Amino acid sequence: MPARMRLQRHGKKNQPFYHIVVADGRAPRDGRFIEKLGTYNPLTNPATIVLNEERAAEWLKNGVQPSDTVRRILSYKGVLLRRHLQIGVEKGAITQAQADAKFNEWKQAKDAKIASVKSSADAAKRDTAKSRMEAERKHNEAKAEAVAAKMRAKAEAEAAAKAAAEAEAAETPASEASETPAAE
Repeated sequence: MPARMRLQRHGKKNQPFYHIVVADGRAPRDGRFIEKLGTYNPLTNPATIVLNEERAAEWLKNGVQPSDTVRRILSYKGVLLRRHLQIGVEKGAITQAQADAKFNEWKQAKDAKIASVKSSADAAKRDTAKSRMEAERKHNEAKAEAVAAKMRAKAEAEAAAKAAAEAEAAETPASEASETPAAE
């Protein structure tokens, strides 16, 4: 079987991390490989891809077939577009300068799109944190108000009990004084 460009899984359980490799088609998924071309981390947003684009294009030129996932990664990084433009240069349809200009234009648009995704993700994270802090502040204010109301009620109850005790104490000597002469 010919060589294949595919992913080799690494990382812990539920935390995948992949190496992008060129391997013999008969070799096991995580087994022997010919060359490591880069890495792919799908857990970040957007996914982190480190790829030696020149070597990947060279392997594609030599006939290596990428797996479906690696094909999408190569397309995302622009390796397949560069290869397509290079075929056009080899056939004489366009010049190398035109191919480079088209690729650079595509690359700038792609970088801008990735930057906007990152900035929107950061903005969403900031908004979420801000709303959580606001909700926590409101909750703390409500809790503090409830505690203050409870303390006021307790203080009012103590004041009423003290006033009642003073009134009772004030009434008791007067009633004892009025009862004592009647008993004599």
